[in-house]
Amino acid sequence: MTQQSHDLLADTPAHWSVTTTSTPFTGNKTSVRADEVVMPDGGTARRDYQVHPGSVAVLALDERDRVTVIEQYRHPVRHKLWEIPAGLLDVPGENPLHAAQRELYEEAHVKAEDWRVLIDLYTSPGGSDEAVRVFLARDLSVAQGERFAVSEEEADMRHAQVPLDELARGLLAGRLHNTCLATGVLAVLAARAGDGLDALRPAEAPWPARPFTF
Repeated sequence: MTQQSHDLLADTPAHWSVTTTSTPFTGNKTSVRADEVVMPDGGTARRDYQVHPGSVAVLALDERDRVTVIEQYRHPVRHKLWEIPAGLLDVPGENPLHAAQRELYEEAHVKAEDWRVLIDLYTSPGGSDEAVRVFLARDLSVAQGERFAVSEEEADMRHAQVPLDELARGLLAGRLHNTCLATGVLAVLAARAGDGLDALRPAEAPWPARPFTF
């Protein structure tokens, strides 16, 4: 691949015309939208998709190269999944770094001094507009004060610190399946094989998929 073609390898914003739109379902945090979209051949097609506020996730990596993970029941897939701390962007325009710091504290009772953007992704762009920003958190310590009071499915969570390489093996063997865990672990390994973790984007890097204020 030439340098010129390498520079062109990037997702680009686009917006096909929508003739009609409706919201047949509105839930607690998300909704379903139905759009009639004009296709390149001039025809139209209906596209139903989940409207989602966006999410953040945190790959917290300690000095022994272990990742903080939690086990949580996920009803749609009928599994308890090992995941990294994550949560919704509940407040429109919320700074994703602040949300990530909150989630790391609430779900793992951990704080971090070094934060970087690890990877941005759309979880299922054919059926949802959910965008996720995964952060890398380092220089970890136990958070001060009382642990956050958990409830509902979070009351059953288990916590662990698992070596990064062990998680990678579990993913490739088909034992682990969570999206943010998979992309976070493999992104760290890719970053190390490239320019290194210190070359990752700063924690406040722009995120066009979910604009925010500093």
